[in-house]
Formats: sequence, structure tokens, C-alpha cells
Amino acid sequence: MTAVPNDLWRPSSGCGDDCLPADGEVPTVPVARRVLRLVAVTGMLLAGVGLVVLLPVLPTQERQAAVRGWARATARAFGVRLVIRGRLPRRRALLVANHVSWLDVIAVLAVAPTRMVAKREIRSWPVVGLLAAAAGTVFVDRSRPRALPNMVGRVADTLRAGRSVAVFPEGTTWCAGDGAADCRPGGGFRPATFQAAIDTGSPVVPLRLAYRCAATGTTTTAAAFLGADTLLRSVARVVAVRELVVSVTITAALHPARAADRRLLARAAESAVHLLPAADAVTRARLRPVPAATPAVAAPTATPVFGGGLDLAA
Repeated sequence: MTAVPNDLWRPSSGCGDDCLPADGEVPTVPVARRVLRLVAVTGMLLAGVGLVVLLPVLPTQERQAAVRGWARATARAFGVRLVIRGRLPRRRALLVANHVSWLDVIAVLAVAPTRMVAKREIRSWPVVGLLAAAAGTVFVDRSRPRALPNMVGRVADTLRAGRSVAVFPEGTTWCAGDGAADCRPGGGFRPATFQAAIDTGSPVVPLRLAYRCAATGTTTTAAAFLGADTLLRSVARVVAVRELVVSVTITAALHPARAADRRLLARAAESAVHLLPAADAVTRARLRPVPAATPAVAAPTATPVFGGGLDLAA
């Protein structure tokens, strides 16, 4: 992935190849196991082609179950174990998450088969682009800032129609490694898509994505997709890792008041995802947590990060 200038519309991280694990730092599986994983991934991509044909004619619940099942099976094919903590609200919501890897999309779809907001380039990816389009992905042309209001309007229309939408408001991937605060994209969560939640009265559900190697018991940047990395190189690195685990922590939902400021809402969501200091009094006054409901698919749960008000500190 090629870095882009760090401006309001096209943010970039401070990551480079030095953020990726050095040779021998992360335990790997034998070459034969890597080949088997690649064969399994290829099979899931072919299954995805059939799914593209079926999705438009399936009822909503069956379509969501099919996407969720495909995503979970694809994660297993890559040798990745998925761990889910927390609860999703039953009603439609704007899901916002930090962005580390292309695997983030699979992880989010495995938890909540929502419509995604993604960069336009993904539409041209083999099979994945077809799947994304068939699933109703809202594509963003980051080279055209004037297209931003239209994108926000499309997200709002989707929410009004009762469908959840997932977005990565950092605008780019970064390593999320230990002590890598300087690598975070400047400007934090971009606030534009949060306006869609305010306009439609939809809750915002922050998701915290984290990657670790269970073989060492430590976090890892092996799945990060950044700098001059290519998709093939990143895929090869992922299938080589022994016991790669991606955890998705679903924090308590935030319900924006009708007069909420999208920048404060974005800050509150970012605080929940990255465990930043608590938001200020204005944010507390304009946002309130929304009770969550148990998801349809059983998953390990944990106490939501938020208590009363908006005390976002861990």
C-alpha cells in the first residue's frame, strides 16, 4: 500500500517496513501448512463468486448469515482465529473501528454482516471487489473531496433503510504496535460519516480490533498492511504466522443527540477504540450510552468499556 499525503481528505500513517516484524520475530508454520492455507483461501474466494450471484436474491436474514459464514470460514482458511468480546445492539447502527489490515474487513463482516464504506480501489480487487459490490459497499473516491457529501448521504440512506454500516474513520491503515503512537494517522477519526448517524438518530458502536500471536502471547504487527506493502506480500505474511488471533471488542454504543457535534462524536468513539483520556463535559452532555443486546450468534462477551455518562478511560 502506497502512502499518500497527510491532509484532511487523504490521511497517512507514520508507518513503514520497520513497523513490520523482523525475520524470526513471529513463529511461523511449515511451508506445507502455508500452501494448504492458500489452497483453502482460494477455495473460499471461489465460493465467494457463487455468493455474489446468490446475495441479491436472498432475504435479508439469509443474506447476512451467508456473508457472516463466508467471512468466518475465510478467516479460518487464513489460519486466523477470531475472538469476539462484547455485544451488538439489535437495531441498525454505524459501526466504527480502527484500521490495521485488509483482514479488518473480514473480521467486521464475521461479527456483523453490515454494509461497508471502503476506498474505490477495492472494487477492482479480484473476487473481493465483486463481493464488496454485491454486499452493497459504499465506495469512496478519496481523490475527489467533493464526493464526500454524496457518500455521507448514501450512508444516511442506508441507515434509514434499517441497515447497519461499518466504516474505518482513521482513513488509512497503521501498524497499531506497542509504543507506536507516533504511527497513528494525524487528525484522529475523520468526523464526516458520523454526521450520518446524527442525521438518522442511529447509535454509533465503536469496535476495537487487535492482533496477537497466541504462540508468543504478545501483540503482533504481522497482519498490518502499510507503507510500500503489497497485498500479495501481506497475504503471504499472514498465512505464515502460527496462531494469529484477531480480537473484536464491541464497546458500549453511543447515541448522539439531535444537536450533537460530529467532531465530538468522532472524538468519543476514538476514545473508546484507543482508550484515550475521557471526553470533555460537552461531549458527556450531548451523548449517552445505549443498552446493547446479545447478538444472534453466540460469542464470548465482556463487560462494556463504558459506565454511566461518557467515562471513556480504561
